[in-house]
Amino acid sequence: MTLHLRTTAVRLDVKERRVIDRDGNPYAYETLLLATGGSPRHLRFGSESTIYFRTLDDYRRLRLLSEKGDRFAVIGGGFIGSEIAAALAMNGRHVTMIVPEAGIAARAFPADLAESVTQLFREKGVEVLSGKALGGLEESRKGIALTVAGHQPIIVDAVVAGIGITPNVDLAKTANLGVSDGIVVNDLLQTNAPHIYAAGDVANFFNPALNKRIRVEHEDNANTMGRLAGRNMAGAYERYTHLPSFYSDLFELGYEAVGEIDARLETVSNWKEPYREGVVYYLRSGRIRGVLLWNVWDKVERARTLISEGQPLSLVDLDSAIAR
Repeated sequence: MTLHLRTTAVRLDVKERRVIDRDGNPYAYETLLLATGGSPRHLRFGSESTIYFRTLDDYRRLRLLSEKGDRFAVIGGGFIGSEIAAALAMNGRHVTMIVPEAGIAARAFPADLAESVTQLFREKGVEVLSGKALGGLEESRKGIALTVAGHQPIIVDAVVAGIGITPNVDLAKTANLGVSDGIVVNDLLQTNAPHIYAAGDVANFFNPALNKRIRVEHEDNANTMGRLAGRNMAGAYERYTHLPSFYSDLFELGYEAVGEIDARLETVSNWKEPYREGVVYYLRSGRIRGVLLWNVWDKVERARTLISEGQPLSLVDLDSAIAR
């Protein structure tokens, strides 16, 4: 195996099966995997001090800043924002979260759970400005000043923005590969050029359990899809039917989730202890589309089975669908 570092692929020659780098150097291939991932969305204003948390270097930079500074702002209350804010607070830093939604993870969690999580963060010392948007950002000798409507200026030592990513599809576009919210692949993870595969955050694939195309930006999908893509490139003929899961830890709370975790769906919560331990089901037309396991462990496979079966379930059925 030959590894080429510090270079960037800028063009694919599909007919000749070559990758061209930024210096014009060609690299021949028989089969090719595109695992180009995604790029963080940026604020419409910002500074070099803003960390768009995505890479190992971003972690190292934030770690260094947290050793020197005490005041941090986190923009966004989703998966990245909530984890970063919790981690900083657990390390004794003063954290202000600016969240445009009604609460932390409000796009994913039912309203009552999102409210409970938001209250937990406040109890842990995090200032959560929910329903607010960042209006401006300016650096000075005193620090970074953030403007939020209806709030006095917030002075911090560093800003972390976790506002999502955009899939890196430019290389695929240059080769006229199918692109639609990522690089479109079939169930073998092939693009419309059969010798070119795609996997990970950038791949748009059909999931039979949900009966729809999805693109997933989490570890389980990247690892599972990457392994299968490698096997298929080596001659296997295996279909990708995996329904990915994801997980997070927020202070003393932890969760695993699988399927569509979308607050716009109908939800049914089955709590053993309200907002501390239980299962949240996400339904459409009475059928389970997603499962959130809240401090409930080792039940992901059961959740996958329920989603895959696609059977309408009553409230009585849901009460015992996943034993806690």
